[in-house]
This record gives sequence, structure tokens and C-alpha cells, in this order.
Amino acid sequence: MRLSLIFSAILLAYSVSLVRAAAPASSLASSDYQLQPGDVVRVQVFQEPDLDRELRVSQDGQIALPMIGQVEVKNKALSAVEKNVRELYDRDYLVNPQVNITVLTYQKRAVNVMGAVNMPQAIEYPPEQTLTLLDAISRAGGFNRFADRKKVLLTRTFSDGRTEKYTINADQLISGTASERWVLLKDDVIFVPESVL
Repeated sequence: MRLSLIFSAILLAYSVSLVRAAAPASSLASSDYQLQPGDVVRVQVFQEPDLDRELRVSQDGQIALPMIGQVEVKNKALSAVEKNVRELYDRDYLVNPQVNITVLTYQKRAVNVMGAVNMPQAIEYPPEQTLTLLDAISRAGGFNRFADRKKVLLTRTFSDGRTEKYTINADQLISGTASERWVLLKDDVIFVPESVL
């Protein structure tokens, strides 16, 4: 009897760990996730259903809520936005409001990989994950036989419109001798040139 109880407890613990492992990444999104234009969020105020909203973050990084108006959310963590909305409602309208904000849909993030790779394409990746230069090239089928791996060009455009270009030696990344991993940002463009024979 005791053995069957122990076995049942072990089986239950194993089942719980499997369920957690199988949970989709979006349901495990951290409260540290920083909101971006295009994200769709649900704002809920406990016991105030008239204030609940599902909203898309505007291109200028704001959401519009009843009574308090426009709230800046771009590049702000979910926990920080919840705190800000709570304080705005608490200031003039509600007593100790409980606010919950969840992300329903993430804005798609992608980088473009072009040039001497086997499958040039846009590579989409989840917002809660990082993507390195080598990861992106691997997803594009890897370098083709004509690739000049020592002169990979990364073009990055910043939110202020400024563009910077970097020449990266991918052989150093592959061998582990590079000082940087080159974690990519949304809309980065990777161009792998062909080697000059």
C-alpha cells in the first residue's frame, strides 16, 4: 500500500513537470517583457469590468484607457506599466485598484538574411528569446560554398533612424574566439558576401 502511494506521488510530480515543460512560451511571458508597438494587450481592473480593454500598442508606443487617456508603454516592462496604470486610476478615480496586464499577441520580430546562404529569407523569432547572428544564418540554411565568412555585413537601424554597419568575422564566432556573440535586434539585415576567387 505504502509503495503504491509513493509511486502515485512520483507519477503526479512527473506529470506536473511535463505540463510545465509543455506550456507555450507566451503563457510563461515574464513581467519584465518590454512592450513594443503592435503588441496586443489585455488590461483588466479587478471588479471594474467597464474598464477592461483589449488594445494594440500604437506605433508611437501608447495605449488609450478609459478615464486616464493615453499611457506611454513602449520599451516599458509589463510590471512597470501595471504600476503606472494602477497609480493613474488610484490618483483620481478608484481606491486601491488592482490592475493586471497580459500580452495576447506579440508583434512579430524578424531579421533578414541575404547573400551567400543556402536559403535567404526573413527569420522570425519569439520576443522572449534571443537570436544571434550564427543562429539566424543557421536557420537560413547555413553558409553556401561561395560564402566569405570573414566579412559578414550586419546593418542595424535604430529607433531614431540612425543606421550602423558592422563587418563580422563569422569564423571567429564559430571557433569561439570572438569577443562578442552578436545578439540580433528586430529588423537587422545580415548580408553574407561571396568570396573573391
